[in-house]
Amino acid sequence: MRRLSFVWLLLLGSPGFAQGVWTPDPGTTWQWQITGVVDESLEVEMYDIDLFDAAPAGLEIGEDSGVFTEQGQNAGVIERLHDRGIVVICYLSTGTAEEFRPDVGLFPAAALGNPVDGFEDERWLDMREGSWPLWADLMWARFDLAVAIGCDGVEPDNNNPFGNDTGFPATLADQKAWYLEVAAQAHARGLSVGQKNGIETTDAELVAAFDWNLNEQCFQYDECDALDAVIAAGKAVFSTEYKGNPKKFCPELSARGFSTLRKKLKLDAWLRACWMPPKYPKLP
Repeated sequence: MRRLSFVWLLLLGSPGFAQGVWTPDPGTTWQWQITGVVDESLEVEMYDIDLFDAAPAGLEIGEDSGVFTEQGQNAGVIERLHDRGIVVICYLSTGTAEEFRPDVGLFPAAALGNPVDGFEDERWLDMREGSWPLWADLMWARFDLAVAIGCDGVEPDNNNPFGNDTGFPATLADQKAWYLEVAAQAHARGLSVGQKNGIETTDAELVAAFDWNLNEQCFQYDECDALDAVIAAGKAVFSTEYKGNPKKFCPELSARGFSTLRKKLKLDAWLRACWMPPKYPKLP
């Protein structure tokens, strides 16, 4: 178990850590970087980084799996950010099998669907409840890894099969059931957890189940109204746009209470944040 610094103990006792689970207020500042060596220089309240990149070598993924983590390029960054009082959320996919992860060989062929559009090294998993026994425990082993390396929470991705060509006839009800299971499993381990995308299933039950929301491109696709309920519940909406000028979307999204970034699709260190002064890098 990791040793908590004095600063971190103070944070755990703050309103944002209800019963030890981080529940951020609207307007919480953040950085989202899941590729490359993490730029640790930003003065923000939360960093969202890749789980496996932050892991040291030699941790077994699951009980008796025989699969171990490799040395991540950002091993040690969680402790350094914690020393500055920064919350660390760890990104992982809970709806796809990625060829570049060390545990990919554990996923059974029967659970593997079509490649993810635009990401040919990932394949959708069968998120219908009857198929969970084939592979879901592999995801909860990843949650256990997040606990072991000190993540304060998780950003579980790719939980929205509805409308995607997954190879399985998943319904909106299937999608919602999987979201609720992901939230429950994270909370069972004391992890903060956000609903990632899946805006078509965002309702009062999901708003209550998750501690925050992370959405991509709601402004571009005119879908932001569905997320106002998250703000009304006193929870942060971390929104990201990949196109457009922040001068156009920042005023509206900031007025809604969203914490909005303009990022590149590769989600490296580059950003423009709506709460920062207008001295930004040139748009890509």
